[in-house]
Amino acid sequence: MVAGRLSFASGGPARSPGSSLWRHPLLALLAGVVHTAAFAPSPAWWLQPLALAWLLWAALGARPRRAALLGGLFGIGWLASGLWWLYISMHDFGHLPGVVSALAVLLLAAFLSLYYALAAGMAARLGGPAWARALGAAALWLAAELARATLFTGFPWLASGYAHTQGPLAAFAPWIGVYGIAALSAVLAAAVAAGAWRLLGVAVVLLVLGQALPGDFTQPAGTLAVSLVQPNIPQDQKFDRERFDANLDQLATLIESARGQLVITPESVLPLPLAWLEEGQVARLQRSAAQRPLLLGTFLGSEQAGFVNSLVTLGTPQPYDYGKRHLLPFGEFIPPGFHWFVRAMRIPMDDQGQGTHQRALPFAGQRLRPLICYEDLFGEDVVASALDQGDASATVFVNASNLAWFGPLMVQDQHLQFSQMRALEFQRPVVRATNTGATALVDHHGRVVSRLPPEQAGVLEVTVQGRRGETPYARWLAATGLWPLWAMVLLGLLPALFRRRAH
Repeated sequence: MVAGRLSFASGGPARSPGSSLWRHPLLALLAGVVHTAAFAPSPAWWLQPLALAWLLWAALGARPRRAALLGGLFGIGWLASGLWWLYISMHDFGHLPGVVSALAVLLLAAFLSLYYALAAGMAARLGGPAWARALGAAALWLAAELARATLFTGFPWLASGYAHTQGPLAAFAPWIGVYGIAALSAVLAAAVAAGAWRLLGVAVVLLVLGQALPGDFTQPAGTLAVSLVQPNIPQDQKFDRERFDANLDQLATLIESARGQLVITPESVLPLPLAWLEEGQVARLQRSAAQRPLLLGTFLGSEQAGFVNSLVTLGTPQPYDYGKRHLLPFGEFIPPGFHWFVRAMRIPMDDQGQGTHQRALPFAGQRLRPLICYEDLFGEDVVASALDQGDASATVFVNASNLAWFGPLMVQDQHLQFSQMRALEFQRPVVRATNTGATALVDHHGRVVSRLPPEQAGVLEVTVQGRRGETPYARWLAATGLWPLWAMVLLGLLPALFRRRAH
């Protein structure tokens, strides 16, 4: 007992002589890769808490510096294997050397992994009984996830909660959202890691009871027939002026073949401002929109004021436009000090302006809220549209994206999974129009109802049921933002911190 108390006072439990083999840095990298395997297109959601349980077990049994190393390597294995497709955009389309492109992906993963290195290092210093250390470790994981989602404009791609768009934790989405789910998963993993079996029992009971929670908070609000256009224009041809007329003809032909009440195209399907088109080109689009209204991806603005990645209507009684508000770092705005790097890739429209409103598009009894590509990772940004009030309220979310920069593998399924989580959180359907995939309809329970094959030109004809009403998550998120989750971090840490101070 004396030795045990001394080890707690030094920041961790007693260590067995052979335990270092199972805390090898290479295993941390491998566990991170296993963590990635829990996300779409894999159905193995359970790999997420399993991989996290290993990390927290390793961190709680290591010295703080060693734990930080393991946490950082876990993050690198997770994020490098989950974001490898960024290499395609930099090498294939940005024409950077392969070594430079690979190094850039690795450096991004390493930078983002600093959050998890800090969390693991701090977890190793927690004291007290197993249940207190488990709660503290879970709280630190949640803090790392929230920090990655919010600091430096946020980059929450593959946040751990997204692995649970299916499985038992999905039932909690309309109550606590993606980061609350991440916290629940972390409590389960940390309880196993720390041997806090009573805490694990309580968490499992809550998990089972959660399946009986009320699940429907929104009501049907009518239907709308929508045509989702997938042009499948290769990225290296998208900005080729010699190919522009042919691409426009292909787009117009797809629009004219549509049968829905509203046709929706991907983002930037016109890769230049609508005002720059020739009269004949504009007339062709207007003739297409005369048959049925069109929500078209293009750019608004000017060189002086900045171009805004936008969706505009053609053929509707009242004109409407929406400009992207949450911009993608490096692709749409350039962080200070990185102009040299982005300029080397010669990305068109690489430093854009921001949209100014969140109003929904009223159409045929529905209210459609656009989300342009990356925007659907930020539920806290769009929650106003999930409330039944004002001209921002929506019955349908519309995601318009172009993932052709990144190839078809993993990235399309990952992005579709983010739309599934937004549908679960706010119980609104999501229709997705993309250049190369994933063009799909997601219902208000987060289920993919229909989807076009990737990298295939076509039009997906769907009938979407709009929804009105508010989930508990939408209500408290709109009122308080993410602050209740930060409060959970503090509450989770307090028992372990007080116990450590007592020793």
